[in-house]
Amino acid sequence: MQFIDVDKSVQEMFDMQRKLAKGMDVLLNIEDAEIDATEKELVYEEDKMKLYHYKPLSKRPCKVPTLIVYALVNRQYMMDLQQDRSMIKNLLKSGLDLYIIDWGYPTKEDMYLTMDDYINGYIDNAVEHILEEKNIKQLNLLGVCQGGTFSTIYSSLHSDKVKNLVTMVTPVEFSGDEGLLFKWGKHLNVDNMVDTYGIIPGDLMNTGYMMLKPFQLMIDKYVGILENVDSPDIMRNFMRMEKWIFDSPAQAGETIRQFIKDLYQENKLVKGTLEIGGKKVDLKNIHMPLLNIYAEYDHLVPPSASMPLNDHVSSEDKEVYGVPVGHIGMYVSSKSQKEVAPKIAKWIKDKSK
Repeated sequence: MQFIDVDKSVQEMFDMQRKLAKGMDVLLNIEDAEIDATEKELVYEEDKMKLYHYKPLSKRPCKVPTLIVYALVNRQYMMDLQQDRSMIKNLLKSGLDLYIIDWGYPTKEDMYLTMDDYINGYIDNAVEHILEEKNIKQLNLLGVCQGGTFSTIYSSLHSDKVKNLVTMVTPVEFSGDEGLLFKWGKHLNVDNMVDTYGIIPGDLMNTGYMMLKPFQLMIDKYVGILENVDSPDIMRNFMRMEKWIFDSPAQAGETIRQFIKDLYQENKLVKGTLEIGGKKVDLKNIHMPLLNIYAEYDHLVPPSASMPLNDHVSSEDKEVYGVPVGHIGMYVSSKSQKEVAPKIAKWIKDKSK
């Protein structure tokens, strides 16, 4: 028979009360979580899309600039969430010359935007601005998640403008059902959803993503944070991540309709039957050097969806690189800062000579 140590239990209760009281003081006095803090300048804008150029942090930055294309479904500042773990800052310190697209927040007037508008319109116009500004003929593309899919398509359609292509946690092979997102995508009645909403609300999209790992994303993290509620630094970082998670833009209906139907449901990209702007997207048109980076523990874009890209392009200089992290860890983990950012920077600089 086990006996309860009353004195110990009472002491633990008082310790927890003190911890929570201090934690409440920390939460009430913590400043607004600083995000997206690396210095940059707005150099071009069109409709909701904005193109930024980061201030170089190297005396001799790479002569060939790199354009980062992030996903539509989240905000790009995940790559610059906190200064001590900023992939953007690390890439700049490593000598890259960086531009990034901010897609903004679509509204009702954007409901008819298509993948063609995003890829042959906004991305191409951003590329043209950079090429003209720098007086060059080619740049590097770094595509992230859905932005990597768009960058892959763009590189196929405009291969003459892309010197090197880097893809991060990028889905291209949609035939598998590893991961709930890929299973849902195959059976989602996207026509009803788009016809009903026109613009898909960001909160609706965010709820769907959280349901992929409900215990971890909706319960466990809040229970776990109680252990550190009295630590200002940990709480500040927690609030940064929470702010990003719930900062979900709405989605242009026609774009998400095509993305779901043509890719998740019909796998047209690797089949060679995808059409954008009336042109077939042939991955064999991708002949520039390719660095394809995937996360080994990714619950959103499993390795089986990313790795096959290398099998479909005609590039002779191509590399697939796995990192033992999850989807978000690709941007903010210590391994990302120590290994991934330096790897990308060195690869790009070596290929840009």
